[in-house]
Amino acid sequence: MNHIVLFQPEIPPNTGNIARTCAATDTALHLIHPLGFDLSDKHLKRAGLDYWDQLSITHYESLEDFLDKTSHDNYYLITKFAEKTYSDIDYSDTSKDYYFIFGRETSGLPESFMKKYKEKCLRIPMDDQHVRSLNLSNAAAIIIYEALRQQAFEQLDRVTYYKEDKLK
Repeated sequence: MNHIVLFQPEIPPNTGNIARTCAATDTALHLIHPLGFDLSDKHLKRAGLDYWDQLSITHYESLEDFLDKTSHDNYYLITKFAEKTYSDIDYSDTSKDYYFIFGRETSGLPESFMKKYKEKCLRIPMDDQHVRSLNLSNAAAIIIYEALRQQAFEQLDRVTYYKEDKLK
């Protein structure tokens, strides 16, 4: 199973957009507190639309709580400070859990955490001279769809349905 982990997210629409992507891809969402917003925030709910009930979501009080309750085998920390790119990794084994861990929008992941898992740090190539970072929800979508592509989009709909077909 694939998992998106947000460490102390700060911007409600980003988390809402990621929640929607998770619902659409059967990806579990993990939120590490404290959050920079209230879960009842209208912008969060609007971005996630009406898919919140379709989502597997787990909350953790801290990074330590998350680490204690999950498997360390397949953590991947997404950061611009990595040497390897996300496309260098083989995610095709669908019997494994893959945890893609994203940091805060303003300050990323804790440096000590990234140093501890240095070999598991991945980056999305970009022009660092002109842009500080990608939008969090865009980065999460890039990563999860690469993993899903390698997994042959297992259990996801690959058939085209037109509106008229769904109405029948």
